[in-house]
Amino acid sequence: MSTQARRERERAEREQAIITAARDLALAEGWDAVTTRRLAAEIEYSQPVLYSHFKGKDAIMAAVAVEGFAELANAVAAARASAAGPRQAVADVAAAYVAFAQQRPAIYDAMFTLAVDLPFATQDVPTDLARGFAELSETVRPFVGDGDLETFTETFWSGLHGLVTLMRSGRLRRPGHDRRLAVLVERFSR
Repeated sequence: MSTQARRERERAEREQAIITAARDLALAEGWDAVTTRRLAAEIEYSQPVLYSHFKGKDAIMAAVAVEGFAELANAVAAARASAAGPRQAVADVAAAYVAFAQQRPAIYDAMFTLAVDLPFATQDVPTDLARGFAELSETVRPFVGDGDLETFTETFWSGLHGLVTLMRSGRLRRPGHDRRLAVLVERFSR
């Protein structure tokens, strides 16, 4: 292995260690606990090393978000693929989306709630975000009829996100969650 290849591998490993430490810390204590000083201590490197990989905390959050998009896309794809039919796929994908948000709240926040420098709805959208959106699109495609698939998908996604966000913030009753999700699924699987 060449010296250059080894350096590149070590750099990639350090970068992944930073992302993993940020993710773990955010999941355990929230994003307020994630600071470059704390991350440097966690991975046993100096703060300048962190800054040689990322411009700051926002860039680290964006990297965590990109990993989250990959995980969410995989969860949605698996739910859609294992469904018995199109209607069940909508229900299973909705459940997978909600489960992801509930099980990984800090990652979900980095992906969709906190201000991170990631492009949405442009040509520069991260691959895994686009893949997740494509999975949602394929899930609702059988029910779009003559409508615009992109708008239909965006509306379905907005409904899921709204339910998740309002539930997590305590603005919706927890006992009604399953019923609200069923109403959303029913509306998008007609």
